[in-house]
Amino acid sequence: MRTLLIGLASLLALALVVDFGAAAYSEYRVSRAIRAGGELTSDPQVIVHGFPFLTQAADGRYQNIEIRAQDVPTEYVGSTTIEANLRGVHIELSDLIDNNVRAIPVDELDGRVRIEATDLGRFLGIVDLQVSAPPADKSDGTGGSGGSGKTTTGGVVLTGTVPVGPLETTVSVQADLLLEGDGVAIVASDFYFGPEGQADFTIPDFAKPTVLGLFTRTIERQSLPFGLLPTDVYAEGSQIVVEGSGENVTIDLNEIEKP
Repeated sequence: MRTLLIGLASLLALALVVDFGAAAYSEYRVSRAIRAGGELTSDPQVIVHGFPFLTQAADGRYQNIEIRAQDVPTEYVGSTTIEANLRGVHIELSDLIDNNVRAIPVDELDGRVRIEATDLGRFLGIVDLQVSAPPADKSDGTGGSGGSGKTTTGGVVLTGTVPVGPLETTVSVQADLLLEGDGVAIVASDFYFGPEGQADFTIPDFAKPTVLGLFTRTIERQSLPFGLLPTDVYAEGSQIVVEGSGENVTIDLNEIEKP
């Protein structure tokens, strides 16, 4: 009996090794296809969720594939991080083995672009820009806990050093994040005097519109993965996140971004 149990344990361990190895190989194949098609500077991270992998591969349908590519160059905002979640992915096992993975039907697709404060600062011309979500208030259901996150969707606090007359002054402004087609408008509406703010009370009234204008600009086109259209924009941590979703779409791994 002991010998039998040891043998079963060994077979199970071997099966796990084979399954994880097959998953890792498939992730590598998809990653290389995306890198080549998207002309990326490094291999994107690809994770195939769900166990066992071989059962999904045999069925030709995968529960959830997660893709993450960092330092993706864009025309307007230096570089970004691009993420996609593909649920209900249809890939024939023969195509996977032959490395013929290109056009892929997907039941549900979520995509997002993350813009870091540093890259947004270069775009605005404010080299020390900081991004944070404004504190939550009683109207968002948090009871005024002071937390920040997606409850503040559409609003952001921007802090940076800008010229105010002859002086360089560090100020904080509250800005609205608005979708305009496939673009994102950042519109500074007022100075911010909250707990995380550094608004300067000494800025004269006549200079306020000019200072707010330094934090106001539109990113003309922000492409989401695989041609998705933006449906939401919000601040999360120190990032601006633009996201969208689609159903029953066919994606092309040769193009992680489409104009």
